[in-house]
Amino acid sequence: MTVRTVPVLLALGGNMGDRLGEMQAGLDALAARGDVEIVEVSGVWESGYVGPGNQDDYFNACCSGRTALAPRRLLEALKAVESERGRAPDGHMKPRPLDIDILLYGDRVVDEPGLTIPHPRMALRAFVLEPLNEVAAQAVVPDSNETVRTLCEKIRGAECRDVRRRDDCVLQIPERH
Repeated sequence: MTVRTVPVLLALGGNMGDRLGEMQAGLDALAARGDVEIVEVSGVWESGYVGPGNQDDYFNACCSGRTALAPRRLLEALKAVESERGRAPDGHMKPRPLDIDILLYGDRVVDEPGLTIPHPRMALRAFVLEPLNEVAAQAVVPDSNETVRTLCEKIRGAECRDVRRRDDCVLQIPERH
């Protein structure tokens, strides 16, 4: 029997400890679980914190992958990996070693308590769109019917708030398990 998989686009970030190491560990943990096959990983981007108060700068990246998990189950898997890496369950808008978000799940639009796909703020965040553009420029965001490239070009003209590519930092695609 062939298992049907869906393409997914994920965002990774963090601003505590070894930021690059935490993102790599998150990718590796997903691969080890077997829940997500990581196909491509963007470069690493550094950005200032966007939100209330002050926090250290974040590292950000995106990856494309495939999964057989339903959206809610994928979210649960991502939250489990975050927790394993030390993220507190009440860590929203707080410093964190690892944050993994579902940006797109195929062409599905999901609006459920605690789960919104496409990610509701991705089109407003250069630190998401720049790395996402590297791995999925032609992907169409289903609620806007615009490509990632188009959204990225729009945000570049309007809001780049301290977002820079870190060519000295590289994430590896994990080996398949």
